Amino acid sequence: MAAIPPSASANSSSSGFEDFLPVMANKLGGDGLIGELCNGFNLLMDSEKGVITFDSLKKNSALLGLQDLTDDDLRSMMKEGDFDGDGALNQMEFCVLMFRLSPELMEASRFLFEEAFEQEFKDFH
Repeated sequence: MAAIPPSASANSSSSGFEDFLPVMANKLGGDGLIGELCNGFNLLMDSEKGVITFDSLKKNSALLGLQDLTDDDLRSMMKEGDFDGDGALNQMEFCVLMFRLSPELMEASRFLFEEAFEQEFKDFH
């Protein structure tokens, strides 16, 4: 599983980031990708609290190859994914964040949404 620091541009080849989520999605399918995201969540979460906290993210980020991220990068990731404002990431917030940080998956999702939308409204013409 891969993540991208928020400070890195989505289209920047100089960031050193390689977006593995699309490759995983193609290889594993939707259910397999969700399973891997859940595994990633479990690696990063605070086992006592059942959510990802800043401390658990910092402590476990090296497991996912994110050891070079600064505290500011980690805080930015937490803030970007924390939809309910509780200062932690639950499993749903984490999965949404991983998709949001994957430009290629976001584009594929947008295409599938537009295709489904067009198909739905085709019947009304």
